[in-house]
Amino acid sequence: MIVDDEVGIRDLLSEILQDEGYTVTVAEDAETARQLRQQTRPAMVLLDIWMPDCDGITLLKEWAKSGQLTMPVVMMSGHASIDTAVEATKIGALDFLEKPIALQKLLSTVDRALKYGQMQAASNLSLDKLGHSPVIKELNQQLERAVKVQAPVLLTGEPGSPFELVARYFHKNNTPWVEPGKIEQINDAPIELLNKAAGGILYLGDIAQYGRSTQQGIAFLLGKADRHNVRVICACSQPLQEMLTDPHHDSRLLNTLSALMVAIPPLRSQMDDMVFLVEQIVGELAESQKTPVVRFSTAALNALRQYDWPGNLEQLRSVVKSLAMTAEKNDIDVEAVSALLSQFTLNQPAEMVGGFNFDLPLRELREELERRYFEYHILQEGHNMSKVAQKVGLERTHLYRKLKQLGIQFSRRQSDK
Repeated sequence: MIVDDEVGIRDLLSEILQDEGYTVTVAEDAETARQLRQQTRPAMVLLDIWMPDCDGITLLKEWAKSGQLTMPVVMMSGHASIDTAVEATKIGALDFLEKPIALQKLLSTVDRALKYGQMQAASNLSLDKLGHSPVIKELNQQLERAVKVQAPVLLTGEPGSPFELVARYFHKNNTPWVEPGKIEQINDAPIELLNKAAGGILYLGDIAQYGRSTQQGIAFLLGKADRHNVRVICACSQPLQEMLTDPHHDSRLLNTLSALMVAIPPLRSQMDDMVFLVEQIVGELAESQKTPVVRFSTAALNALRQYDWPGNLEQLRSVVKSLAMTAEKNDIDVEAVSALLSQFTLNQPAEMVGGFNFDLPLRELREELERRYFEYHILQEGHNMSKVAQKVGLERTHLYRKLKQLGIQFSRRQSDK
């Protein structure tokens, strides 16, 4: 995918790479790139830094935070500083190209990026790499049962979950593994996809990111898959109940896929695996990118454990890679971890739903809800605490104790004494 607001550069790079045999998608701005990335994972991205709607560094950060930075990204700019290039590398960019880009430099960089992406994918194919905590053992048991059932599979989980890695569990050696090069192929060339995948797996990615027409195309594929001896595997990063009630999604497809589902646990539910996962990612980086093997301090690992990981395993990979590539003396301390993680949360507005801050810890959110609940009824009943106690279903002594605990000021009416 080429992301650049200058049409001349987009067209030139696209023509050169297509002449070399690559399938190319172009985006004229960050918003288009976001939409394309949500639809499918490109083998690599050439990303311009300076764009009118959103700069490339910001878009790179968004992908890293959401767990979508799962492909090599090469930044491009005609007037970027060394600091900008270093920042991009810290976030997770693989390389940096200065415009105007020499032909051989372009081709060699693209070739290296694609090989790195393939190596990274190949190193991620074993479920042993996901850890050994109880939730991962349960995942393995789900997969052992599912692989014996001849039916399409729906993998459910949060954004950034290792959907493709888990999907590979169903793939047998010496059989096809097919993914659409462009999402349009699902509607435009469904039989071609099934022919390519005959006897193997057709992996269609995250259906939550597709529009209704594409989902209907997947439903058509499912109806033809058996006669081509193809097992279709899809992922879904959105709660199914939300999708079933959303008119923009095809409920028929969801009902069909829900016959065989495998739930991938969020990273925050396997914090006992953090040391194992970090060491594994560091080892992969040392082998694939020839980076030094870095060491995380105990406090640094604890900081990683305490983080919520909204982008799940893919976000962890991006964070560890950034820390490993910028570490001084091959040691990573808690300050470095905290500084990097703060970039994902800095200036992010709290998520307010129904007037509540859902970024609060559960205990604090519950107290806030209870506080507003009691304040509402006290006001409704004009501070008549007998009526309040009756309304909320509490004995008055218990009610007074609860109000004191929540720090709620109230005045007892004469009739309450």
